[in-house]
Amino acid sequence: MTATMRSQAAATVCELFARDDRIAVVLSEISVEHFGPAFAHDPRRIVNVGIMEPTMVGVAAGFAMEGFHPVAHTISPFLAERALEQVKLDLGNQELGATLIGTGGSFDYGVEGTTHHAPGDVQAMLTIPGMRVLVPGHPDEVDALLRTTVGDGALTYMRLQVVHNPEPVAAAAGEVRPLRSAGSAAVLAIGPMLGRVLEATADMDVSVLYTATAAPIDAQALRAAAGDAPRLITVEPFHEGTLAAQVVAALADRPAQFEFVGVPRRLVREYGSPQEHDRALGLDAAGLRQRIAGALA
Repeated sequence: MTATMRSQAAATVCELFARDDRIAVVLSEISVEHFGPAFAHDPRRIVNVGIMEPTMVGVAAGFAMEGFHPVAHTISPFLAERALEQVKLDLGNQELGATLIGTGGSFDYGVEGTTHHAPGDVQAMLTIPGMRVLVPGHPDEVDALLRTTVGDGALTYMRLQVVHNPEPVAAAAGEVRPLRSAGSAAVLAIGPMLGRVLEATADMDVSVLYTATAAPIDAQALRAAAGDAPRLITVEPFHEGTLAAQVVAALADRPAQFEFVGVPRRLVREYGSPQEHDRALGLDAAGLRQRIAGALA
């Protein structure tokens, strides 16, 4: 059975935790059952603070100040939004390294109502200077990205979702990879949007690029991958336009038209599964085909 992004993240963190006594883990009740091996290995370095997400971030910062590299995990709306002030003050303003793993973007918890929606999590995290944001598209990418970034001293937010691409892509943090070349436009797929972008554009004259990083995107790599395409369409699994500043800045010296496709910036009150939300918001393959074709018209 294929691992989910959440179960893979926990398994990888537990393995790194057992190998490196500088790593500490802080939880706020969510996914505790996935971290059993870490609790068994060294309960001094793993703490479940209960349903107190700001406290979780504060404890993680305390570990960081004592020389550890903390990994903190809960669901995205409670980490990136409810605890945003603590992330800013306790980690960002202190210039501390930590790995913050949020699960549940954007509508994984769509049956729980608007309190559990998280289409704005990445934009919230990007208000903190120096924040790195990873958006893997497959459980195997979760594993690879964690192995190369945990403990490197950076403040990192990793965004996980239930829906993922059919196959992983070996994309390092920050990397933009060209997967298909054509001429009329380039489509940059972010994380779990790749599979449906490839399906939506199968017979279109467009290049397809991929990244598992929302920030910082390698501007030089994006320029090289986009080539001379006069149009760039970015397909984001969060609020549309979240990456606009980075993408436009990377291509500022060339004449290009930009379109940003993602979660519409409106309050979503409907209840339903992630797949139902994607269909309703035009983010499934059929909806993306229509939106990309409209941008090319």
